[in-house]
Amino acid sequence: MSNLTDASAKKWFLIFLLSTIAAVGIFLFLTVNQIKNVPPIPKEVKGTQTLYTYDDIIQGKAYFQKYVLMDHGTLLGNGAYIGPDYTSWILHEKIVQLQNIYAQEKYGKDYNSLSKEEKAQIDYLVTQDVRKKSILKDGVTQVTPEHEKAFQAAKKKLVDFLVKGNPNYAWVGGIIKPQEADKIADFVDWTTLVAVTPRPGMEPKDNVSVIKSLGGSLNVYKTLNMHPTYTNNWPPEPAIGMDAGYSSLFWSLVAFMACWTLTIIVMWAFYDYFLKFDTEKEYSEALKITKLTPMQQKVIKFVPLVPLFFVLQTLMGGYLAHLFADPHHNWIIPQAIFPFNVAREFHLNLAVLWIAIGWLAGGLFVAPLASGGKDFKFPIAVDILWIALLIVGGGGLIGLWLGALGKLPDSLWFWLGSEGREYIELGRIWDIGLVVGLVLWFTIVFFTVRQAEKITPPLQMMIWSAFAIAVLYMAGMAPLTKIMPNFTIDDYFRWWVVHLWVENTFELFAAGTLAFLTVALGLVSARFATIMMFFEAFLIVAAGTIGTGHHYFWMGENEYWIAWGGVLSSLEPLPLVILMIEATKEYLHIKKKGEAFPFRMAFLWLAGSAFLNWLGAGFYGMLINLPIVNYYEHGTYFGMAHGHVALLGAFGYISIAFLYFIARANALAKGLHWDEKVSNLAFWLTTAGIFIFAFPVLVIGEKQMEWAFNYGYWVARTREVLEGMGFWLWIRLIPDLMIIAGAVLLLVDLVYKLYLSKKEATATATA
Repeated sequence: MSNLTDASAKKWFLIFLLSTIAAVGIFLFLTVNQIKNVPPIPKEVKGTQTLYTYDDIIQGKAYFQKYVLMDHGTLLGNGAYIGPDYTSWILHEKIVQLQNIYAQEKYGKDYNSLSKEEKAQIDYLVTQDVRKKSILKDGVTQVTPEHEKAFQAAKKKLVDFLVKGNPNYAWVGGIIKPQEADKIADFVDWTTLVAVTPRPGMEPKDNVSVIKSLGGSLNVYKTLNMHPTYTNNWPPEPAIGMDAGYSSLFWSLVAFMACWTLTIIVMWAFYDYFLKFDTEKEYSEALKITKLTPMQQKVIKFVPLVPLFFVLQTLMGGYLAHLFADPHHNWIIPQAIFPFNVAREFHLNLAVLWIAIGWLAGGLFVAPLASGGKDFKFPIAVDILWIALLIVGGGGLIGLWLGALGKLPDSLWFWLGSEGREYIELGRIWDIGLVVGLVLWFTIVFFTVRQAEKITPPLQMMIWSAFAIAVLYMAGMAPLTKIMPNFTIDDYFRWWVVHLWVENTFELFAAGTLAFLTVALGLVSARFATIMMFFEAFLIVAAGTIGTGHHYFWMGENEYWIAWGGVLSSLEPLPLVILMIEATKEYLHIKKKGEAFPFRMAFLWLAGSAFLNWLGAGFYGMLINLPIVNYYEHGTYFGMAHGHVALLGAFGYISIAFLYFIARANALAKGLHWDEKVSNLAFWLTTAGIFIFAFPVLVIGEKQMEWAFNYGYWVARTREVLEGMGFWLWIRLIPDLMIIAGAVLLLVDLVYKLYLSKKEATATATA
């Protein structure tokens, strides 16, 4: 990296570079090993006859994605929370059927009529069937005749649910055809076999014969749990004794100790080491904006799109909250027209859309500032990008609705409808359009920034992280023309986009951009900003890359992800701590100077981002990323606090900060009146709303965890459990309404500031 004249900056750049090489190298090695060790898809599953084949499983996965069932219920705990977890539900249904089948065979009566001693005998037979006899094999999977009967009975229940619907779970019938539901059931049953099949090569050591005082053999359930399944013994299912393995407990302990120990070290390093590089005499003269370049003027039309889509996204969130509280009711729009899974698709993809547009607009606007006022040679490219985003956004949303309602034929749903993979549902045509847009954005930013007289380290970071943003999204697009056959591999690379794309590349872009802006605005010295940027980048890459593994605990991936993901993901709060300290320090520095700081609103949103990022991704993230906690909370409301606060705080607030930076620069350049009363109200309503939102979902999630711990995960996902939490389901609407109000005010405020504000002699800022 050029222009590194300071020895300390060079040292931290080297640390960042070596940590990146090491983290990426280890992650790729683990990835290659993982792909070789995924659960097999058998050529045939048979009992007394063929039950289903490899092709049936793949076709069932396709229909599962086509009808976006992952945005209604969950599969292996991943997805939406109003519907059932299809894996644990069908697994439990098979267990119940097996209990009655074996009870009739052995005692001639139903399971519930047996004595405790007789039930113990049947429980043993069922456990042996499910966890030792009827398990997954690479070629032909052979199940017992009893298991075959249980599968057929459970399959009928699932097919009836999918075809006829169930108002208790806000599932509208009449969309999925019986023959399609039949294939979906085959695919779901394969995931139950994945969950109970011991992973080859992970046999436990025979400690019983070594420690004589243990006496005879261990409890049969303990013995089975010592040999982890493909899903590391998830889901918890007491009926067959399936529970968390020791590795989940051990690595949770290590992660907890590592997180707090290293947080203390980082805090000490910041105050005792890094602050010495921040000397006021080295501050640059604050950037003064007196006019906009033609390219910056074109960027302004991006700004209203962000709060507009934010408003639509929050309205979708309010609609979903009503359905969570009362799934039987039609709220404004009939569920037959706008069912839960479509609304959730819109909610997720509108969030991705408005956040991405804000970041792209920020990059486009800052690039000419970095280049000394020089624009991209072809400014019309900005207009083309704006049109492309509208086409991809609008076309993609229409496609999501058409695809989920079955209005697209089998030949088109994958291309124009919904791919049905949570967070990256856009059909493949829209995927390709988005990648083209990202590449165009990178091209504009790259060729604009490279015109700068001096390519500083923050500018280099902006350029190469922008390149990574454009490229890494493609990790979720393999294979290009069809679905990925194996669910575990598919989900593995889905998280490359959801986690690595967002929490690595976007955070690196933010680190570079914020370093550049804080120096340009005269807030910190270039030396301090550069060193802190490399330190933050080191922490982001070191913890975040392999820390992706906390998404790989229970989805069919190897047990080693519990160690790698559990420990390293617990370290992800560290760069967030630094960001929060920096943001607070900069804001206090501004107030201390006693001067009117023109970009106060932008930095208020950045400070809010730092706090919510720490709270959502750091604090709530650490809670759920501890493997032993995650085992029971996975797929419950408990994770909603982390997801909502982290996404809005970590990335949404930075997107909005970019908007206020653009709006303020526009006002300064054109001498427009600037008032922050509505701006402040929008900020505090949104911030208070998302902060309060976490409490009811944590309460509901904690109760679900209790049910999962005591009775099994399938129980935690039943409507009966949620009905007992009705007060908390309804009280959640209060913070939802606060966020909606904040989003509406944000839209009104920015539109007024950009298009309706009048000129004044001197622009002032609220101190």
